[in-house]
Amino acid sequence: EDFLTLIFKAMMKDALNSSHPVSSAVQSSEQIEEIFDALSYIKGASLLLMLKHYLSKDVFQAGIEVYLHNHSYGTARSDDLWDSMNEITNGTLDVKKMMKTWIGHKGFPLVTVVRKGKIISVQQEKFLYRVEPENWTSDA
Repeated sequence: EDFLTLIFKAMMKDALNSSHPVSSAVQSSEQIEEIFDALSYIKGASLLLMLKHYLSKDVFQAGIEVYLHNHSYGTARSDDLWDSMNEITNGTLDVKKMMKTWIGHKGFPLVTVVRKGKIISVQQEKFLYRVEPENWTSDA
């Protein structure tokens, strides 16, 4: 229950135009402190949980083990984790491509499903809780 409360708080922050991606390039130590906030950690944890359920617990665990083995006592980038997951799935899934859409963009998708008789329509759009004109960017 506490984890869900944290996730919903993070989603509220992530739904603002002033949000930021989980992963982004940084040029200074000040930028590092800005992006490693509660949103990054909670959204990151949520994304890993989503990936675990998508791949299955056993496949996810095997990918983590490959990642830890390949990068023990060294440095790693986020792509290294996705590459380890790709290795375990034998290339049947492009985990790196899928996860980059989640970690490289702020916000999250809103999926609307409408049923009219036997016809089901699905629409996806970026969810924004509140548009903040002073923080509006061209990618919005």
